[in-house]
Amino acid sequence: MEGRKTVKKRLDELVLERGLAKNVKEAQALIMAGQVVAGTTPLTKAGSLVDTNTSLSLKEKNPYVSRGGLKLEAALCHFHIPVKDKVCMDVGASTGGFTDCLLQHGARKIYAVDVGKNLLDFKLRNDPRVVNLEGINFRYFSPDLLKEQVEFVTMDVSFISLERILPVVVRCMLPDAELLAMVKPQFEAQPHETEKGVVTDESVRKRTFDEIKHCAATLGLELKGEMDSPVKGPRGNIEHFLWLKKNS
Repeated sequence: MEGRKTVKKRLDELVLERGLAKNVKEAQALIMAGQVVAGTTPLTKAGSLVDTNTSLSLKEKNPYVSRGGLKLEAALCHFHIPVKDKVCMDVGASTGGFTDCLLQHGARKIYAVDVGKNLLDFKLRNDPRVVNLEGINFRYFSPDLLKEQVEFVTMDVSFISLERILPVVVRCMLPDAELLAMVKPQFEAQPHETEKGVVTDESVRKRTFDEIKHCAATLGLELKGEMDSPVKGPRGNIEHFLWLKKNS
């Protein structure tokens, strides 16, 4: 029996035929952005010839302004944490992935704090529910900058240990307030314990988490749960969420 004859077409033409784009220009833009995939493999050359039987799809669009929102979404769902109508603080807000996620989960107000400037996404800067506190090193943050103590806190900071941040966070929290802290082992371990910024030794990774849990306990924070983030850090580091509650 004669085998099936392979028929190939330009990738941008196939994307258009499958209804994944409105016109050729949009198809080419999606391809160049790495949004067109065959299975899980991005196809990035619009003019490449592709078998017409190849299954094509678009990557699922990130509903948040950065991938950080996907990390927080996973933790909120895993722990079943409600943030609707709560006053929150996002420490290390950066572009605002966590802030965006909190808003989409119904937070009433969010203090977005970051040491950098002009990082927060434009739509969040203009959202009346967001108070943008930029250019502030949180180690020296004053609770007086807040109009009220907060009910829920998220933390995603880099290049500093959480041991230096947690004492300040606690002073900003109401009794019984909760905190989701992302522990990044690469910033908790000693420099000689990382390989090009990546912690590969599981015992080192575990020790960094234990040290932060101990620090939290000394500050009156109760551990309610913990989980690895399903979204790895930029260099492949496995980051870890701690769900903590301030004792009343």
